[in-house]
Parts: sequence; structure tokens; C-alpha cells
Amino acid sequence: MLATITHIWKHKDLRNRILMTLLLLVIVRLVVHTPMPGVNLEALQQVFSSNQFLGLVDLFSGGALNKFSIAMMGVAPYINASIIMQLMTMAIPSIEALQKEGEYGRRKINQYTRLLTVPLGLLQSWGMVSLLQRSDVSILGDISPLRLMAILMVVTAGTMLLMWLGELISEMGIGNGVSLIIFVGILEALPSALSGTIALFDVGKLVNIIIFGLLAIITIYFVVYITEGQRNIPIAYAGRGGGNRLFSGQTNHLPLRVNQAGVIPIIFALSLLLFPGLIASFFAAARTPWIAQAADFIQKLFQDQLFYGVLYFVLVVFFTYFYTWVIFRPDNVAENIQRSGGFIPGIRPGKQTVDFLTFVSNRITLAGAIFLGLIAILPLLAQAATGITTLSLGGTGLLIVVSVALETMRQIRAQLIMKQYDEI
Repeated sequence: MLATITHIWKHKDLRNRILMTLLLLVIVRLVVHTPMPGVNLEALQQVFSSNQFLGLVDLFSGGALNKFSIAMMGVAPYINASIIMQLMTMAIPSIEALQKEGEYGRRKINQYTRLLTVPLGLLQSWGMVSLLQRSDVSILGDISPLRLMAILMVVTAGTMLLMWLGELISEMGIGNGVSLIIFVGILEALPSALSGTIALFDVGKLVNIIIFGLLAIITIYFVVYITEGQRNIPIAYAGRGGGNRLFSGQTNHLPLRVNQAGVIPIIFALSLLLFPGLIASFFAAARTPWIAQAADFIQKLFQDQLFYGVLYFVLVVFFTYFYTWVIFRPDNVAENIQRSGGFIPGIRPGKQTVDFLTFVSNRITLAGAIFLGLIAILPLLAQAATGITTLSLGGTGLLIVVSVALETMRQIRAQLIMKQYDEI
């Protein structure tokens, strides 16, 4: 570990990237800890302590929501905009064609995602303010329409600021900026969760705490194991001649990871689970009886642990397949292999190669998706088995923390290897 840190510090470019990442993350935390004026924080904490749904929203805000900060929605609107744009890529041929245009297409889609984040930020912040205002305790008092508009604009601007800082981290630093923002927010919330558990410590619950700790260790081990697991598909290259010399064929391999999507399915699934509750909160006080009853039914349905856990599992499996399909296209991979003069031994180039890659990818993705779904709902199972509620969000965040840490370490390792090649 010490040798790796020394290696990193020796390379100026890599050192600057890591320092830039740390600096931008400090700025993110300063934004998160900037509260909105005129908020009853004690009443807000009281509402959060009795509502698990708000705790899930707070997971994406990096702890900004329970402080009612200027960025209380965090990067959730940006994540939702990304989901919508990727779904539109599948449904609209013009956007799919734009995605295939390389760097230019990627920039245009990113720009559309940013523009879509603005109305989503306004909509979600309005829903959250409305939900908090309908609580039993007064958090904001009486809000005039002008003050409400000011709050919505400031909160949306805070989301756009976090989105911009996340993109700066991805471009100028190390790792995925949005994932790191969520990562740091979860780490910051962990000490308070531990202190809450210690404050409520009871000797009778000692066995439950030990079981919870063992589950956390086992979860970390298997998350690392699955994240690092891969299937190597051999790629052979035919011999070729040059001048009066004949070069023999070479053999390489195509690595297919068991969990190619990383932590993205978890983030997508959790983000999508927030939508029904927010939409239902808009209509909870509707004058039409059946609309108000439907909104109340949806809110109670998503508070049911069994329904929530099953839907969470299904969404994680779906988004694992969906995101794997987005980043790994067997037809494109087969075409690139054929263009480079390679082939899979025993498999004919063309359609057979596409079918083989699709078959292998689907099989290993199924194992990764089911495992990822089980790990995702493990905190709910642990909470039901042990009765420990103060660490339930920490358990959910554990998966994100481990996956983001592994991905960031992988990028640092890749940078180090590239620097070593440059020195040769």
C-alpha cells in the first residue's frame, strides 16, 4: 500500500488529478452543508427519524436533504435525466444514431441530459417541499408563492452545481464524479449511524449487532469477488506477412466482467423507486376523493417492506441487463474483432460470433444481476432479522461504497500502468 501511494505521488499528472478530485469533493461538501434560511431543523430531523422514504432520498443528496441545504435534491434529478435519455436511446432511432456518432454524439446527448435535469430538478424539489410541508410538524411555516419559487430555483441551481462539479471530477480528476459525490455522502453519514446505534445499545441486542457486522463483512467480500470476476474469451489473430518476413499469429483475450454495469443498476433502481412516492405526494391533498385515495394507497404500498424489496430486486436485475446492453454491444464487438483480423477459435466470424458473445454475456450477466439484486435487498433482510434500523441505510450504501471504491482504484491502477509504459 505504501509503495503504491509513493508511486502515485511520484507522477505529477496522477497526483494532480487526485488532488483535484479531493478539492472538488470538499467544495461539494461545502455546498451540501449550506442550509436554506428560515428552516426549523429540529422539526426536520424529527420528520426524518420517522420516515424511511426520506432516508432513501437523502442517500442521493449526500445528507443535504436532512439539512434542507441549497442542494437538498443532490444529483437525483441528473440521474433520473440520464435514465430517461438512455431509455430514449432505445426508443428513438434519431437519438440512437446520434449515440453512434462518437465523441460528437456523446457531447450532444450529455447536453440534452443537462437540459432535462432542470425541469426534473424543479419538479422533484416541488414535490419534496410539498411532502415536507404536509408533515405533522411545521418545517418552513407559511410559504408565499414568491418564496416557494425562490426555494425551487435555488434548489435546482444547487443540483446543477453538483452536476457540474461531478462532471469536472470525471474530466479532470479520478473516477466517476456523480458516483463519488454519492460515495462521500454515504461515508459522511456512516459515523452518525454508528453513533446512533451505540446510543441505543442494549446488551440484549449484542447478538443482533454481531450478526449485522458479520453480514457486512460477508457482503464486502462477495461484492469484491463478483465485481472482480470476469470471463476471458480467447481471441486469435491470423499470421501475416510483411516484406520478406512472416509474422506468426497472436492470441489475446476479451474480458467480460460478471458485473459489467458496476454500481449503476443500484443507483438507477433506487432513483426510480423515489418517483412514485414523490408523484403521489402531489395528489395526497387532492379534492377529488378517488385521486387522494389512490395517492394514499401508493404511498402506503411503497412503505410496505415486502413489496419494496421485491420491486427493488426486480429493478436491479432489469437495470443490470439494460446497462450491460448499453455498454456492451455484441454486434459492435464482433465487427471490431473482424476488422482487426481476429476471430474466436471454433466460432465463425459474423453472426455466429455475435450469437456466441450474446449467449456468454447473457449467462454471466444473469449470475451478476441476481447476485447484485440479492446484495441490494440484503439490508432489508438484515433489518428484518436483527431489528437494527439505525444502520439500514449504511447497509444499502455499503454496496455503493465498495463498488465505487473498487472502480476508482481500478482507474488509478490503469493510470499507473500507463505511466510505467511511458517511462519505458
